[in-house]
Amino acid sequence: MEDIVFWGLGLPGWITIVTVLSIFFVMAKTRIPAVVAFLGAMTVLLVTGIISEAEGMAGFGSEPVVVHAAFFVVMAGLMQTGVLYWLTKHLLGNPNEYRQALVKLMLPIASLAAFLNSVNVVALFIDVVRIWARRLGTEPSRLLIPLSYAATLGGTCTLIGNSSNLVISGLYAERTGRALSFFAPLIPGLFCTVIGIGMVIILRNFIPRRQSPESTFESTSDYTVELLVPTDNPAVGLSVNDAGLRNVRGGSLIEIVRFDKEIIAPVPQDEFILGGDRLIYSGQINEILELKKSHGLVAADHHVYSISEIDNNRKMKTAYIGFGSDLIGSRMSDNQFEHRTDIVLVAVARQGKRVNIQPREVELEAGDTLLLECPPKEDNEIAMMTKGSLTFFDSHFVPQLGKKTIYSSIILVVMFILSSLHVMPLMATTMLAAGAMLLLKCCRAQNVTKYIEWELLLILGATVVFSTAITKTGIADVAANSLLQLCGNNPLIVMAVMCILASLVSEAVSDVAACGVFFPIVYQEAIELGCNPMPFIISLMIAVTTSFASPIGSSTHMLIYGPGGFKFSDFLRIGFLMHVVLLAANLLIVNIIYPLH
Repeated sequence: MEDIVFWGLGLPGWITIVTVLSIFFVMAKTRIPAVVAFLGAMTVLLVTGIISEAEGMAGFGSEPVVVHAAFFVVMAGLMQTGVLYWLTKHLLGNPNEYRQALVKLMLPIASLAAFLNSVNVVALFIDVVRIWARRLGTEPSRLLIPLSYAATLGGTCTLIGNSSNLVISGLYAERTGRALSFFAPLIPGLFCTVIGIGMVIILRNFIPRRQSPESTFESTSDYTVELLVPTDNPAVGLSVNDAGLRNVRGGSLIEIVRFDKEIIAPVPQDEFILGGDRLIYSGQINEILELKKSHGLVAADHHVYSISEIDNNRKMKTAYIGFGSDLIGSRMSDNQFEHRTDIVLVAVARQGKRVNIQPREVELEAGDTLLLECPPKEDNEIAMMTKGSLTFFDSHFVPQLGKKTIYSSIILVVMFILSSLHVMPLMATTMLAAGAMLLLKCCRAQNVTKYIEWELLLILGATVVFSTAITKTGIADVAANSLLQLCGNNPLIVMAVMCILASLVSEAVSDVAACGVFFPIVYQEAIELGCNPMPFIISLMIAVTTSFASPIGSSTHMLIYGPGGFKFSDFLRIGFLMHVVLLAANLLIVNIIYPLH
């Protein structure tokens, strides 16, 4: 393969380019989960021999992966001992009007995101923001976008604040043998954070107003109806399918309540109908009521769905379909989700409005909000059953504060001190902190796994492997030399062009993928120019993070997409201007702080 050369690259180089570009295409144009796209591309590189098995395994043992895995354990300890609950309760306060809410929200969130990772912070505060929105009489969307932007900006200030920062830090350490300082991006990150928060406050009237998806579910009588089967009905003794009562015009049968209060949910198609059965339907009420005429059913003694009167353990919960969910593109009537989980779909909302067709026939999309009837299990059990399919944001876990709260707080502070003062490498300090959390029983080993984002770890590992392949096959050298010729060897122009390209790619794919692809090229350009690599590396670190113009560009944007009832284009309204301004601010401040030579 090495003998075939075209435009300075051998066949391995072109295979690598096509493979990496295929990831961008798959993520932008298909519903295939990101982790499948990344691992599939990595498999191609392994099979073709472009990377060895050792290099492939090294990616999953690299610093970004290990630090993230250890930090998930630290986060589990902070959650279970109540440290994050205490911060949530006492840090934000109670704003009286919208502008004040923006200030009280964004400043603390940006500060926390620098130390607790932006994704964790956004997931933690989504419920708080929704409560604030109800109290202020405004739409949650007007606070959720500032929440995501503040967390993303704050995460630029430290190596641990954003996943892309860790990837670049790990690649830099691997290339040079020197670790970046924990606060290496602090001053540029703070500069961009202040500008970004100021822009959100100034442009607050341009933040889209979207109806909360939950508001379409406030009255259960709007979407459920209960009908009674008379004892002399011809359908008695037939299966629900044979009687034509399972999937009906305008809705579907979600539950049968027997005369002895037995609940059958989900309802199998071969379930027999008995006299006195109460049939609970969801969908279009007016159309479902036609069953009284067509199938001889009668109105029950109460019309509103009232599962709480029968079994207080079964409960209604709201969930969101995130990007990468295995439910995207499917219908509940076609998959086995309900039977696998004992969870029943009652209604679907999209972009703040209820979807007015039969719920089980809706082709599900990223961002859809689902109203579900859930079995009598703990919230964390339900979340584990549906992981990879749904995300719940209505858990009301309130931990008990005590001595373990103090232990986990001390562990967190010591971890930051050791890493920031270079007493120990970042990977060692996070692993030590994770071990201390387990040793002091701040979190239980059997419960830690539910806090670990396995898909993110796999993507991070694959990203490191792609970066290795780009360097190994000579792509970094060829791309760097070609760009230098185009830019006339001007380091400022080269830096600007690379940051613009990387930020655009991060908008379309993700910040993690963008930094893995562009790091080896940017680093090689700095070496070819005889420049200090630091301004190139730090500018890239911030450029791939400040992707505000699309929900795909950042994991925090993906988290708020469903709860806010957003349209894809909503992020452009202020996101594009922020992208441009922050890109310019990034290039300005980095070249002031870090000398080129």
